[in-house]
Amino acid sequence: MAIELNHTVVPAHDKVASAKFFARIFGLRFDEGAIDYFAPVRVNDTLTMDFADRDQWTTTSADHDHFEVHHYAFKVSEAEFDEIFERIQAEGIPYGSGPGSLEDMDINNRGGGRGVYFRDPDGHVLELLTVE
Repeated sequence: MAIELNHTVVPAHDKVASAKFFARIFGLRFDEGAIDYFAPVRVNDTLTMDFADRDQWTTTSADHDHFEVHHYAFKVSEAEFDEIFERIQAEGIPYGSGPGSLEDMDINNRGGGRGVYFRDPDGHVLELLTVE
């Protein structure tokens, strides 16, 4: 049996707003009827990004002010890259060519493919790459 990632929890300040942003930029569908503990966005047949309000994940008052920022990387086709990158630009989202240059307004061409990094409204770093 191959191991598959089924879902991952994405901490958010506002789970619905974050799920809508993610779905809009990636060209995915967000089903508001599916909102419960999570605001899920199905990425493909095997992966769901489950957005959860930060307060649902804080366990102590010391944790309350801490918000973890994560990095999520997505391998996409050349056509998907073009479509997503066009939406990033249309929304005026700063982007960059690497994790240390998130706002240089350039893409990279590592490994003969293309890649770009940008932040979501919660500060998570989202990466698109066309070649591993």
